[in-house]
Amino acid sequence: MKNKELNSDYLLSLYGDYLLENRERPKSVYSFAKENKFEEKEFYQFFSSFDHLEKEILKHFFQKSLDLTIEIQGYEEMSAKERLLNLYFIFFENLTMNRSLVTMILEKRDLTTLQKMQKLKSEHQAFIKTLDFNDLEILEKAKESFKNFNSKSREEILWLHFLSIIEFWQKDESPNFEKTDLYIEKTIDTGFQFIDHEPLKKFVDLGKFLWKEKFQKI
Repeated sequence: MKNKELNSDYLLSLYGDYLLENRERPKSVYSFAKENKFEEKEFYQFFSSFDHLEKEILKHFFQKSLDLTIEIQGYEEMSAKERLLNLYFIFFENLTMNRSLVTMILEKRDLTTLQKMQKLKSEHQAFIKTLDFNDLEILEKAKESFKNFNSKSREEILWLHFLSIIEFWQKDESPNFEKTDLYIEKTIDTGFQFIDHEPLKKFVDLGKFLWKEKFQKI
C-alpha cells in the first residue's frame, strides 16, 4: 500500500480480489484493512460497509462503460438506439472481463441481490433520461393504448429489459458470450420497433431466436 494511493477504485479492486480468492467476505473491515496495510478509518472515507461497497461494484462497471461510450467518435450525432447499443455492448464486455466476480455477487438471486443493483438502476435511469426518443413523433404513430406512455414508464421498462440481458448473459454458454450480443441487438431493435409501431415481423424474428435459445440449446 505504501506506493499505492487509496481510493474507491482501488478498494473495489482489493475487495473483488478478496472475494474471488476466498469465496466469502472479509471477517471485518478491520481485518480487511490490516491485510492490505491501511487504516480502518481510511475505508470509511469511501464506503460505510461491505454492503455499501458491493452496491457500488456494478455501478462502477456501468460508469466506466458510459465514459468509454461517450468517447466514441460521433457520439453526439448518434441516435438514442445507437447510444444504447454501444453502451450495452461495452458494459457487457466489462462484465465478461470480470465474470467470476459479477457472478458471485449476483448468484443468490434474492432480495439482497436486488439491493446490490439499486445504484446500478439509478445510473441506468439517469442515462435513459439523457436519450432523445422524439416522444411526440413516436406517440403520434403509436396505437391508442400507448399514447400515455410516459418517461417514468419508459425508464422502468428499459430497466427490466436491462435486467433480462444480465440474466441472459449469466446463462449464456456460447463462445465469447456472442449470443448475449445478439440478444442485445435483437431485443433493442424489437423494442424500438415496438415503440415506433413498425411491422410485426420483428417480433416473429425475436420469437424464433428466443425459442431456439430455450428449447434447442446444444
